[in-house]
Amino acid sequence: MSKLNALPACPLWLYKLLPFLRWWPMVNRTTARADLTAGLTGALIVLPQGVAFATIAGLPPEYGLYAAMVPTIIAALFGSSWHLVSGPTTAISIAVFASVSPFAEPGSQHFIGMVLTLTFFTGVFQLILGLARMGALVNFISHTVVIGFTAGAAMLIAGSQIRNFFGVDIPRGTPFFDILKLFALHLNNINPYVASVAALTLLSGILVKKFMPKLPYMIVAMIIGSLAALLLNDFFGGLAQTGIKTIGALPAHLPPFSHPDFSLDAIRHMIFPALVVTMLALTEAVSIARSVAVKSEQRIDGNQEFIGQGLSNFIGSFFSGYASSGSFNRSGVNFASGAKTPLAAVFASIFLLVVLLLVAPLAAYLPNAAMAGLLFLVAWGLIDFHHIIAIAKASRAESVILWVTLIGTLINLEKGIFFGILLSLMFYLYRTSRPQVKAVVPDPAPGSYHHISAEGHDECPQVKMVRINGSVFFGAVDHVQQALHEIDEQHPRQKHVLIVASGVNFIDIAGAEMLAQEARRREKLGGGLYFYRVKESVCGTLRKGPYIGDIGRDNIFPIKARPIEAIYPKLDSDLCRNCQARIFPECQQALPNGEARIG
Repeated sequence: MSKLNALPACPLWLYKLLPFLRWWPMVNRTTARADLTAGLTGALIVLPQGVAFATIAGLPPEYGLYAAMVPTIIAALFGSSWHLVSGPTTAISIAVFASVSPFAEPGSQHFIGMVLTLTFFTGVFQLILGLARMGALVNFISHTVVIGFTAGAAMLIAGSQIRNFFGVDIPRGTPFFDILKLFALHLNNINPYVASVAALTLLSGILVKKFMPKLPYMIVAMIIGSLAALLLNDFFGGLAQTGIKTIGALPAHLPPFSHPDFSLDAIRHMIFPALVVTMLALTEAVSIARSVAVKSEQRIDGNQEFIGQGLSNFIGSFFSGYASSGSFNRSGVNFASGAKTPLAAVFASIFLLVVLLLVAPLAAYLPNAAMAGLLFLVAWGLIDFHHIIAIAKASRAESVILWVTLIGTLINLEKGIFFGILLSLMFYLYRTSRPQVKAVVPDPAPGSYHHISAEGHDECPQVKMVRINGSVFFGAVDHVQQALHEIDEQHPRQKHVLIVASGVNFIDIAGAEMLAQEARRREKLGGGLYFYRVKESVCGTLRKGPYIGDIGRDNIFPIKARPIEAIYPKLDSDLCRNCQARIFPECQQALPNGEARIG
């Protein structure tokens, strides 16, 4: 038996323990080649980012590269996403600095030790959430929120690279809208040499991608940009004249073994910040995983992603890696580069090790402007214009969610998605609190047990038939009760109400009490409340309390029953005698009291 055929026979527990067995059968020569190319691109992308992120976090530059090695491999092997690349990120770097700097001098050994402590407990908390199967939390992140968050993050990526693309003096870490203001003020100070390298890199990437799709366009674009920078420096007098800055030399050694600071003071100071970083990192990682999954049409397992992120931070804290999460930049580049499996992230880490050990000096020739041009291209590809236009046309509420998420992300990356999630939940609760209560009549088709909309059809003057589409829970009780009371106001003779309950999937205690109350009220009016096609789960809730007694077991009719056969004898014969609607078959033969109908 081949390996490909044998692996799916593995026990389920083994898949959970070693999740990479799920995608390993996909690996072949073709996918490995694509993953190698994507991995090399990812390694080159992370070089300048790692140094920058470490600086933001208050750590020595090499720690940003360490965070892109072992943690990246662990997250790739034990997560669920095929394209998510974990490692240092802007948001987490800022959170790390803000959490640790009040207790230690940035860059000091004490600071580094506390950062590792923070990373360790972040991993522990993430593992606990994953093992507790709290990954369902990601289901509250709607598709619209993901699209808005992705678009906002893409604009942040582009905004952060404006300084490198145009060679203007904009401080690192400046908020997005302030970047735009400062850029407008510095239009006259654009460095033509830097902008030329960036534009050439961007243009070459676009052209290679369109006309030579088999070539790794990102790598080709970076080579072209690097050569352009070398030529400009040669012709125009070097760095002093052109201002084309490069990444610079990098340390050439492996990440050293480390251990967090487990002193009582460090633990006491880092426990709460670790909880904050945990939620931020998980939200960021899973959101990115889902946003990329939208493009790759892959299903994300939130629980497994929690575990993968937890293991990456837990183990990474012993390999000099600080708190990591999913990276929009590198995940977008990974997908756009044609990665097929998580091996691309593994290869990226290995290539990064090779670069550090063998060719670290060559990084000094890679211009920041070329990286900026490439990231501009990546950012453009992350914006899902097709779905944004579709959402704008389809739903006003979803459009509001999208734009709130997008703008919120531009203002504050961490809070943007929370705003989007909160707003989407508010709209969801509003919709679910207003289930549709629609008037219906029996389907006139011979032998049919179904009901159709009452619009355009005669209704019985004594029996109101409605279909409820939605759950009857505490938030919807008032809406449903109001709809039932409006029947009395609009049609006081319709004392009998038949609810077609096939669209009711859930009912809670508050809903059961309301229906029991309505049944008692209608009985006092001389009518009744009846239910047709009630699901077993709803009946189960009604049976658990006294509600079934108030409603009456005989007033609940199963599928393919004829409720009107039981309700018709209870109607007022005097009203039926002069009624011209006669919508029920029973109406054609006799009055409710059994008297033969004449005329």
